[in-house]
Amino acid sequence: MGRLVAIVGRPNVGKSTLFNRLTQTRTAIVNDTAGTTRDRQYGKVDWCGKEFSIVDTGGWVVNSDDIFESEINKQVHLAIEEADVILFVVDAMNGVTDLDDHVAEILRRSKKPVILVANKVDSNDWLYNVPEFYSLGLGEPYPVSASNGSGTGDLLDEVVKDLPEEDDTEEQLERIPRFAIVGRPNAGKSSIINSFIGEDRNIVTDIAGTTRDSIYTRYNKFGFDFYLVDTAGIRKKTKVNEDIEYYSVIRSIRAIEASDVCILMIDATRGIESQDVSIFSLIQRNKKGLVVCVNKWDLVEDKSQKAIDFFANAIRQRFAPFTDFPIIFGSALTKQRIYKVIETAVDVYKNRERVIPTSQLNVYMQEVIGAYPPPANKGKYIKIKYVTMLKDSVIPTFVFFCNLPQWVKDPYRRYLENKIREKWDFSGTPINIFMREK
Repeated sequence: MGRLVAIVGRPNVGKSTLFNRLTQTRTAIVNDTAGTTRDRQYGKVDWCGKEFSIVDTGGWVVNSDDIFESEINKQVHLAIEEADVILFVVDAMNGVTDLDDHVAEILRRSKKPVILVANKVDSNDWLYNVPEFYSLGLGEPYPVSASNGSGTGDLLDEVVKDLPEEDDTEEQLERIPRFAIVGRPNAGKSSIINSFIGEDRNIVTDIAGTTRDSIYTRYNKFGFDFYLVDTAGIRKKTKVNEDIEYYSVIRSIRAIEASDVCILMIDATRGIESQDVSIFSLIQRNKKGLVVCVNKWDLVEDKSQKAIDFFANAIRQRFAPFTDFPIIFGSALTKQRIYKVIETAVDVYKNRERVIPTSQLNVYMQEVIGAYPPPANKGKYIKIKYVTMLKDSVIPTFVFFCNLPQWVKDPYRRYLENKIREKWDFSGTPINIFMREK
């Protein structure tokens, strides 16, 4: 089960730069203009073998200080509620501001671990400003420079130390599929959950997951038996007026990490939006199985096969290069094809568990490699001699043994993956291709 870290603070203190530094990506847009970050960024951090999710809460473009402050408050409160550890970022160059004091007051009342990050300590001269932040009452400030990376190692050591230990609750669950319903707000997540369990619900047990608010609901009727991770999309009534998009993203992180297969809900009346692509990227990043359910198909005027093909092609183009996943058009309200969604999710789970015998794998792949060998590099030829499939891996993982593994480039890896998918059914599940020296 994953752990969640949230970055909070007033605009233009370097939250997005710190996010990029910790995730080792350039996902978040960095600019000196306050409020540049509007979409919520989220990624994975791996430090000393421990992995956790991190969320950049972003800034705001507003017209008055009152609105500005209220929006900051919303994000801080949501971070306190959902995150396991909070990184409170302040600006060492500007010192303590009134807004820093206000956010610190909220964080002091919380029971969550808060790490005070004094950013923009780009040289030793700025270290003299850091002690000023002790006045915030949040303990020792960690001086870092998100732009050049200094101090981030010590910061990550502290983050990992404050993260909760992984519980064994998940291990106690029976090894049956765990499906998460995810998607942007109003895509029909709650409706399809209600359609699944129905009035004649036959729930054996509700097991609280290792992460707070992740609930495994056992579904066992009509020949199906799986856990429904129903965290995504379930919001308390008190949260309706809060930042719904940010809240849905944080809840989606929780649900995705707790699942084996994700059912991504897309609203047919609104088409594919950037939030759908963002959640799909999160599913890919976590190596989870995928079933796309285009909901509210009963409200679409043109239900012809041509319209279905056009919509499906549009989805695959937006989600490329991973396109080998099932797409189902239905309606949670009228229960059109919702049981097909369950059947397909079970099939994707079986695909994740599929094991190809080594002998069959080698016979087929040697023909594939012989028909199109890896391109030569600097006059040297790459010879792939043997392939095997790892057992007990999270997703299907294939290891190819060759003489020069470092020269096998991504296009050829994709060629091998495509040939594997042509021969065996791995629809809906990602595949790992590794090259090792023989």
